[in-house]
Amino acid sequence: MNRIKVGILGATGMVGQRFIQLLEGHPWFEVTEVAASERSANRTYAEVMQGRWKVEGDIPPRVAQLTVKECTPELDCRLCFSALDSSVAGPLEETFAQAGYVVSSNSRNHRMDPDVPLLIPEVNADHLAIIPQQKSRWGSNGYIITNPNCAAIGLVMALAPLHKRFDVDKIIVTTLQGLSGAGYPGVPSLDVIDNVVPFIGGEEPKVESEPLKILGSLNGGQFVFADFQISASCTRVHVLDGHLESVNIGLKQKASAADLIDTWQEFDPLNNQELPSAPSPPLIYRREDDRPQPRRDRNEGNGMACVVGRLRKCSILDYKFFVLSHNTIRGAAGGAILNAEYLFKKDLL
Repeated sequence: MNRIKVGILGATGMVGQRFIQLLEGHPWFEVTEVAASERSANRTYAEVMQGRWKVEGDIPPRVAQLTVKECTPELDCRLCFSALDSSVAGPLEETFAQAGYVVSSNSRNHRMDPDVPLLIPEVNADHLAIIPQQKSRWGSNGYIITNPNCAAIGLVMALAPLHKRFDVDKIIVTTLQGLSGAGYPGVPSLDVIDNVVPFIGGEEPKVESEPLKILGSLNGGQFVFADFQISASCTRVHVLDGHLESVNIGLKQKASAADLIDTWQEFDPLNNQELPSAPSPPLIYRREDDRPQPRRDRNEGNGMACVVGRLRKCSILDYKFFVLSHNTIRGAAGGAILNAEYLFKKDLL
């Protein structure tokens, strides 16, 4: 098949680099445009990235020779993956949507917009029904979809099958988030070595609000948020990649521990969709007392699966467990790529 031309907005940053790495050899998508700030424009990607390429492996040779362009809607592609910094992403993504591009965004700016899907294909694919409403607002064939916050996605993946079967009542979550979530150069070494930083600016409100939109419903052209509360505490820990989360959960319906484990293990709604980035299964339950661990488990499903473990009774709520996700793959570039694959499969590109 002829692969779909795609552009990377914010191609020089850490998430932009991860997009380029993950899209190399993709069967459906081909990176034909790389865009960044004005100071990077009009040079080859290799020239701009000299000393700045930080993800595993080398820059793909074909992408290395592409000329970096400014982030204006003059790119030769239908689909744009946005790795733009939130300080500029909002209006730039709108400009591309108005010009008729499909924007699959990793940025936070439009996640909570009333006509923008905050998408996890395994969980809320039905929310894509809002797209015609968004197209009408832009007056074009373009639109924006977003993937969740990198900590919210692991939480939602673990909650979604439980909420569907047992109806979640309340959640308390404490995150232990990897350093790569702070971008590059990230957290100063003297602040994080031999330390845990119990604050990540703006993170807790996102973890408390985004899952409610994702796990809610689309009714009459409006998102109706899920009816339960989340209390989040977010920390930065001395781990390179991987967000580990300690979750306490209350359920409205009675369930045994075996019921919860069976529900997680049976959860695989994309198993017949043949999406290149979709893990099967998307949730893995580890029965060992000391799992999941970031270093040992973050690359399950090529970094796209979430790993759950240590399920036990909670003396205050009903149960408690840990969930782990790879924050720069499932929680960032890989999640946005999976979203675009789902759009392609449903003829929405």
